[in-house]
Amino acid sequence: SVQIIDGTTVDVKARVVTVKGKRGTLVRDFKHLNVDIRKIKTEKGKDAIQVEKWFGTKKELSAVRSVCSHISNMMIGVTKGFEYKMKFVYAHFPINVNCEKTNGSKSTNMVEIRNYLGEKVVRRVEMQDGCTVERTKEKDELMITGNSVEAVGTSVSQIQQICQVKKKDIRKFLDGIYCTTRKVIGE
Repeated sequence: SVQIIDGTTVDVKARVVTVKGKRGTLVRDFKHLNVDIRKIKTEKGKDAIQVEKWFGTKKELSAVRSVCSHISNMMIGVTKGFEYKMKFVYAHFPINVNCEKTNGSKSTNMVEIRNYLGEKVVRRVEMQDGCTVERTKEKDELMITGNSVEAVGTSVSQIQQICQVKKKDIRKFLDGIYCTTRKVIGE
């Protein structure tokens, strides 16, 4: 079971979990898993979410803890949010990165990478829904923030993977954009 954090409301209907908080709302569908998810009161009178699996194999039972972790991450996301920082690493050609808004978006949700290894091609990465990207005051650093840890992590990995060195010795060519810190906002 997962304790419901103060300042969040959690609704469960047909294995679809909706978490509302001060930063927004997150919805996640667990219909692909054969588990029971319901809201309960603990002995201390606090609300909690209980996840159960009946007569499961070892692999099926491992999904119970995963569902609890997902719900916990959703509650942390809508109360505090997640923040990942990335550094540009280059030996000779300085990497040029612009953060832009795409078609009618309110927040900066696209990264344009230029001059990577001196190449003329412009690499573009669009952030996942609910993620914003911006340059920090520190030199050669990006910050990606959002409510969903999956969305923020996916956006970070897409930026890192688009800057992989191809057809060269990766021990020598270490250029790229790498994730340096992952944290909950305000910690």
